[in-house]
Amino acid sequence: MKHALLGLFLTLFSLFTAQAQVFDPVKWETSVEKISDTEYNLIATASIEKNWHLYSQDVPEDGPIATVFNYTKDAKFELAGKTSEEEGHTIDDPVFNMRIKFFENKAKFVQRIKVLNKELPLVKGEVEFMVCDDARCLPPNYVDLVYNLTNATQATNVDEVAETTAVGGSLFSGNSGKTNIVDPVKWSTSVEQVSDNEYNLVAKATIGNGWHLYSQNIDEAQEIKPIPTAFDFSSVKDIELVGETSEEKGITVHDPVFDMEIKYFEKSAEFRQRIRVSNAVTKTVSGEVSFMACDDTQCTAPTYVDLDFDLTSAVKASSENSTDVVVSNTDSEDDTQGLLTIFFVAFLSGFIALLTPCVFPMIPMTVSFFIKQSKSKAKGVRNAVIYGLSIIVIYVLLGTLITGIFGADALNALATNVWFNVIFFGLLIVFAMSFLGAFEIVLPNSWANKVDKQADRGGLVGIFFMALALAIVSFSCTGPIVGTLLVEAASKGGIAPVIGMLGFSTAIALPFTLFAAFPGWLNTLPKSGGWLNTVKVVLGFIELALAFKFLSQADLVLQGHLLEREVFIAIWIAVFGTLALYLFGKIKLPHDSPLPHISVGRLSLGLVVLTFTIYMIPGLWGAPLKLISAFPPPLDYSESPYGVGNSKGGAAVSSHEELPDGAHLLAPHQILAFNDYDKGMAYAKKEGKPVMLDFTGWACVNCRKMEQNVWVEDHVLNALKNDVVLISLYVDDKRPLPADEVIESQLRPGKKLKYIGQKWSEFQTIKFKTNTQPFYVIMDHDENNLLPPVGYTPNADEYYNWMEESINNFKK
Repeated sequence: MKHALLGLFLTLFSLFTAQAQVFDPVKWETSVEKISDTEYNLIATASIEKNWHLYSQDVPEDGPIATVFNYTKDAKFELAGKTSEEEGHTIDDPVFNMRIKFFENKAKFVQRIKVLNKELPLVKGEVEFMVCDDARCLPPNYVDLVYNLTNATQATNVDEVAETTAVGGSLFSGNSGKTNIVDPVKWSTSVEQVSDNEYNLVAKATIGNGWHLYSQNIDEAQEIKPIPTAFDFSSVKDIELVGETSEEKGITVHDPVFDMEIKYFEKSAEFRQRIRVSNAVTKTVSGEVSFMACDDTQCTAPTYVDLDFDLTSAVKASSENSTDVVVSNTDSEDDTQGLLTIFFVAFLSGFIALLTPCVFPMIPMTVSFFIKQSKSKAKGVRNAVIYGLSIIVIYVLLGTLITGIFGADALNALATNVWFNVIFFGLLIVFAMSFLGAFEIVLPNSWANKVDKQADRGGLVGIFFMALALAIVSFSCTGPIVGTLLVEAASKGGIAPVIGMLGFSTAIALPFTLFAAFPGWLNTLPKSGGWLNTVKVVLGFIELALAFKFLSQADLVLQGHLLEREVFIAIWIAVFGTLALYLFGKIKLPHDSPLPHISVGRLSLGLVVLTFTIYMIPGLWGAPLKLISAFPPPLDYSESPYGVGNSKGGAAVSSHEELPDGAHLLAPHQILAFNDYDKGMAYAKKEGKPVMLDFTGWACVNCRKMEQNVWVEDHVLNALKNDVVLISLYVDDKRPLPADEVIESQLRPGKKLKYIGQKWSEFQTIKFKTNTQPFYVIMDHDENNLLPPVGYTPNADEYYNWMEESINNFKK
């Protein structure tokens, strides 16, 4: 009734003010796009004269006349979703006292249909609309629209992709014609010929200003991490991959959000893959690269690009590229720094090993032997130096053997494998029990006897076998330390095991050489005694604590939730608390000597361990424990993100039993959230709340910043918990889609959507014409945007104002 009175008023107004002029400021044209054999886009384009504007289809009640499309019913076709429109202009209209959206110059409206009868030539419809300028409005007008399907053109790009797909009914129906899709990385390929059957496939990424592309090498042990760049040549026959895909140096930084070292590229990046062709007729090689790019405010969803390499256009490889195959990126400055760190840690571990009862007593005995058996001091020093070098050679050979057997990077792959983490956990438990005195790990006595016989030969060979005898006899003390070092170095890959053994053996060998050169220093050494066993026991407790790091990594990968954060911290509190009691003399172990009193050194160490134990206790109640942040599981991998018995902020739902179907509590804020669009939308309709779509990603840095810095603000958190239904759609979710949801991609014809993340990424691209995250949309139950969506908004007040206005629009 209100619209009828408004129309009558506008008609009379126009008749009295138009001075007999007839205005027709909007011209309509129709066209058709063919999406598939059964799907078409009906396109109505309005050309609007200067200074006039046409209203949107979405106008609040009691506002101006909205644009409305009606299609003549016909059994030969059905509508798929709603008619979409472009972004237009949205303003606060002082006359109607509301926000109103309108179009100027031109407006494009698209309706997807599904044809049920291929003989359908025409689709007829009608558009009702009203236009105004700054001084007047015209009465509602009605224009017939005719769409000729026989003249349809083929849709060729994202802007022409249909606005509705069969997945989830109207799930992919669009509501914005403006495209905000970013494509910051362009790929080009070339080929270098190394020999008659070997080639280098070169993929070059050109990266837009302000954007960066992540490396192939991201720590797989991290639960939350960026999406690495990855190349896939698995579908190609008649070729053999030689080594791994190499990459350039790039830039490495410590990312505070992921709390890890991350390597990325800016401006450009070049990747090389050596191949060996087994069939001379092979002319082209096809592959695929998957990657994600980020700038300071947003990240793209994981993107997949096909790469074609033409072997017939190969150029001769330069001498540098033809002789070396880089199997991993171990030559960069950052890798060098990593190896130096391994060397330093191993060097310190070697000094600790010197203080064990198997090695320390050997120092004066061995040095005295060289001095007494040598005819001169210089010869004694020389023999001691050779002895020390022999120790280094033996341990470096061990590291080289491990690397040679498993391969330079296979160790890295093993170290991030679930079952090998479990095996490493078991090994460290065995080492720890050995240090604590449960048993001794020794090599067969026959080995030591044979080596001793060779040591009696004298000369350089004899000295070498003396060093080998030391390694065998001291294995019960050095074995667990060496094993732990090799396990940790394995996680770095490359030649890290060799560097680790070099550092360890250098620390072991150094005292023998120095004390042989300066025998007077032997008098400064403390006497052997019970303190050596104390060192060994302390190492046992440390081994025991470190063992649970590997078990935790396996649990994180499996998402078993058996060793959540609280359990891990409780275990460490128990281990180090027991160590403190041991150091204070309250606990004795099998090989301990009588302890009439506690030395100052032992008391000091006990106080340090007790302080560390007390420091960890608040971690059970949500403290971040930054000193050990690299060891326990992340805060959201816990029974309660705010600690035992604490649900800070009040959860939207009090218990897991009361959660709606498909919902979960989003840690650490305890926000009721859905990851399934249909279930979230159904719950929103039931509760009478608007829907907030959160297009996010596990690897999205700015998504985490929004959650950690903006969502925690009281007014924002309250709105998220009480005023909207949150649906978080992860565009990088690598879990496979259920078989009945695997469909062909509309953005990459001929390719199937394989992962859940691909489904949500394509949904976002088609419906909202953007492909970056974070991206937030608040909609009503008819899937209409209540306000234009927003992206990264670090200002909490600005973000809240957007939420509040959207919620108020929903209530009108």
